[in-house]
Amino acid sequence: MRLDGVLADRDAWVTHGRCPIEKAMRVVGTRNAMLVMREAFYGTTRFDDFAARVGMSPATTSANVKSLVEAGLLDKRAYREVGERTRHEYVLTESGRDLMPVVFGLFQWGEVHADAPTPLRLAHIDCDAPVRVEMRCAAGHEPSDDQIAVRVDRLGA
Repeated sequence: MRLDGVLADRDAWVTHGRCPIEKAMRVVGTRNAMLVMREAFYGTTRFDDFAARVGMSPATTSANVKSLVEAGLLDKRAYREVGERTRHEYVLTESGRDLMPVVFGLFQWGEVHADAPTPLRLAHIDCDAPVRVEMRCAAGHEPSDDQIAVRVDRLGA
């Protein structure tokens, strides 16, 4: 990883409050929030199911789901079963779906580095080949760590 231009002098700039990683972690930086997102990717939509599948109390589930709705990662939709009161389900938004590579990257990292052996695997439905999270530039190259630069672009440019 290389810091280019004005970023090369680490003492000349501060990212606190402006870093995309910092901002993302404010939204999904807790274990419970990431596990709720995992469950949403797996198709969970009902509040009670989130709580049971993640092992959270109703209050903790409520706080996490509310936070993810406010952040625009989940959409709250009313539903009503016959003879029941109106309840809500929570479905992934486009922004939530865009988080999928991060969640699957954590899955992949955990398999290898977090002593989390599992019979689960990510597979391509069409050919059954393993699915891996990779970094690629827009031209399709797979840069190594030392081939990636952080640069400052003018906003709106």
